Amino acid sequence: MSIEPEGKIKIKALCLFYKDGKILISKHFDSVKKESFYRILGGGVNFFETSEAGVRREIQEELLSDVENLKLIDVIENLFVFEGNKGHEVTFLYQGDLVRKELYVQNPIHIIENTYEFDANWVLLDDILAGEIPLYPEFDYKTLFKKLL
Repeated sequence: MSIEPEGKIKIKALCLFYKDGKILISKHFDSVKKESFYRILGGGVNFFETSEAGVRREIQEELLSDVENLKLIDVIENLFVFEGNKGHEVTFLYQGDLVRKELYVQNPIHIIENTYEFDANWVLLDDILAGEIPLYPEFDYKTLFKKLL
C-alpha cells in the first residue's frame, strides 16, 4: 500500500546577480507569520524544460533581459511553510550576468509577471550576511558568497 503525498515537489531555478557589493533580490511577505523575507529572482521550471532553460525564461519574463555567463553553483532542497501551507522545492541556484547593463543601476526594478507585481532591489551583501535580511531558500550564503564573490 502506498500513501499519496500531501503536496507536490516543485522544481525551481533561481539566478544570483552580483554587482559592487550588492545582489538583486525581491521582497515578499508572509501574512500568516507576519514576516517580510527576500528571494533570489527566478521561478518554476516547466515540465520537459531544463533548469537552465527555465531560469533563462524566468529572468527574461521578470527583467526583460537575457543572461550571460550563466553557471550552476548549487542545488538546494527547501522545506518550508508559507502562508500556513507546507512547501517542498528543489532549487537549482545559478549565477549570471544581465545582458541589459542598465538594470545594474536601476533600484528598485518594478516587475510585472502575469497578474503578480513586485519590486526587485539591489541589496548590500553585508546586510544579508549580518542576518538583517532574511533570504530564502535557507542556505549557507556566507560560505557561498566567500567562494563566488
